[in-house]
Amino acid sequence: MIRYFVRRLLTMAATLLVISAVVFVIIKLPPGDFLSNQIAELRAQGDASAAARAEFLVTQYGLDRPVWEQYLAWVGLWPAPGGGYAGLLQGNWGWSFEYDRPVADVLGDSLWLTLLLNLTTLIFVHVVAIPIAIYSARRQYSAGDYLATLFGYIGLAMPSFLLALILLYYMNLWFGISIGGLYDPQYAGEPWTWDKIGSLGQHLIVPTIVIGLSGTAAMIRRMRANLLDELAKQYYVTARAKGLPERRALMKYPFRMALNPFISDIGNLLPQLVSGSVLVSLVMSLPTVGPILLAALKSQDQYLAGFILMFVAVLTVVGMLVSDLLLGWLDPRIRLGER
Repeated sequence: MIRYFVRRLLTMAATLLVISAVVFVIIKLPPGDFLSNQIAELRAQGDASAAARAEFLVTQYGLDRPVWEQYLAWVGLWPAPGGGYAGLLQGNWGWSFEYDRPVADVLGDSLWLTLLLNLTTLIFVHVVAIPIAIYSARRQYSAGDYLATLFGYIGLAMPSFLLALILLYYMNLWFGISIGGLYDPQYAGEPWTWDKIGSLGQHLIVPTIVIGLSGTAAMIRRMRANLLDELAKQYYVTARAKGLPERRALMKYPFRMALNPFISDIGNLLPQLVSGSVLVSLVMSLPTVGPILLAALKSQDQYLAGFILMFVAVLTVVGMLVSDLLLGWLDPRIRLGER
């Protein structure tokens, strides 16, 4: 087990290194970037001070160096050209040209708020979907099964941003309250207190439901189909024929086997929640990394966009590791690197 874990950590490090190279190349592919455009504007002014400032920026951020050297400096495997802001491995996330601030200051609480929102959404999806799917599979073609099917179709068909707009409008119309953001406006920029944490907990409810609705609906349909397939197999029929109670027989064997696809999807679900909630975050004014990433890509703010993309990549590989470890614990047929 320890050897498997160490081997996976080394594989994750190599994977992240390759992903960082791909991310940097893709960001550098479009002609020009935020800093290059700023340098062009300074040079167009024609005065000596502007030209000197332009040359300083070129040297500071290594734009006169080869692309491979810029990449190694950004990762932290090469001395930063001109003492520029680079070096992910040293904990230096870079400099945001658009905001003229370090990337760490631009993101602020957005990273951990994004993780918190993703975690609550993940818990919501599993806590709501699994009991409904079990009931629907045990009571096939009943009124509850048809109701769960209708809920699944509505959840899959309704766009999340549309549901967010509907809730924003009617919550304000009926109750006179605003559900935008992740805490009340008076707490913006304030230090964290128990009142602010309580406001955060109240505001997490609606975004969690909006973002997790489609995932919940999809999980209900898939879990129901998997359970119905397992319930028709001979081992379950034999267990029931020998007198094993229905609930115990269901939870001991078919339920564990039906969980495998969902455990293996944890690695894909975490980054999907980040990328899929961008529109919802814009509509509901959520201080997550999604809107910041969208603005950084539009303005070609390379260090800011690059770090957020690497953050999503880290979520992916960590999620894959967690899903593999859970699969090895859940299913005795799976051996982690052993015969």
